[in-house]
Amino acid sequence: MTTPLILHHYPSSPFSEKIRLALGYKQLAWKSVVIPSIAPKPDVVALTGGYRKTPFLQIGADIYCDSALICDVLEHVQPEPVLYPPHLKGVARVFAQWADTTLFWAAMAYNLQPKGASAMFANLPPAAAQAFGEDRREMSAGMQRLRPADATGAYRSYLRRIAHMAEEHDFLFGAEPCLADFAAYHPLWFTRQCVPVMADIFSATPAVLEWMDRVAALGHGRMEKLTSEDAITVAAGLDPLPLADDLFQDDHGIALGSLVTIAAESFGTEPTEGELIAATRTRYTLRRTDPRAGLLHVHFPRIGYTLRKAEKAT
Repeated sequence: MTTPLILHHYPSSPFSEKIRLALGYKQLAWKSVVIPSIAPKPDVVALTGGYRKTPFLQIGADIYCDSALICDVLEHVQPEPVLYPPHLKGVARVFAQWADTTLFWAAMAYNLQPKGASAMFANLPPAAAQAFGEDRREMSAGMQRLRPADATGAYRSYLRRIAHMAEEHDFLFGAEPCLADFAAYHPLWFTRQCVPVMADIFSATPAVLEWMDRVAALGHGRMEKLTSEDAITVAAGLDPLPLADDLFQDDHGIALGSLVTIAAESFGTEPTEGELIAATRTRYTLRRTDPRAGLLHVHFPRIGYTLRKAEKAT
């Protein structure tokens, strides 16, 4: 494709590693925009309208939020090699949803208990650790979080289950990787790469480490650096892509053309407001305009996100 794939991410973001590896598996060329790990994120908000979780994918003036939707987009951009093998399409998606939620939050509660957090911020000023903690507490307000001891026991159990799969095949569901591998890999990658002081939890499951090595060997594709200012310029210089024909599956009683907000169900619930121009069976699309980025289409998956009519200003 002529319009570049632009991934907005930062190096230690687990969900970004999921997408970087998917790009590598498909051997795609992409532009890398490194964004802040905590708020404020003015250049991010210029493109997304409010959504500030990491990563998001930009193709011209189209913005794709959430790693699950990004994987769908990459499969469309380059169908081979497949992330969703036909005989595994359902089970790969179900497993990935479990890995992106249950496995991820158990892993992170284990990873960022005091020992791991201290190691992660050892070379940074105390203010950096405090700012990160405050940012994530704000993003997870209202969430039920596992205590470290509970998370440790759950994580060990999940690693044993993954080991049983990795002992049978090179990858979790067979001889070739699929979406399930990238979804299960990224929270474990954070343990091993970002808080290695916590990586002794893998000692009982060597098959998991061998599988992780095979996944890591897929690489990150062909990356070139890009500034966030240049990414905004790209968006401003292009029109959004034409929409598909299946524009509307009405589950909310909200008509196309309505002013709405879309927000994540739990973590990172900052809403994006815009005109609802598509609500297909799998995603929502908002039209919005930014003073710097121009006319944008911002896309969200249905699963994990809420759609509401925007409150009218008084």
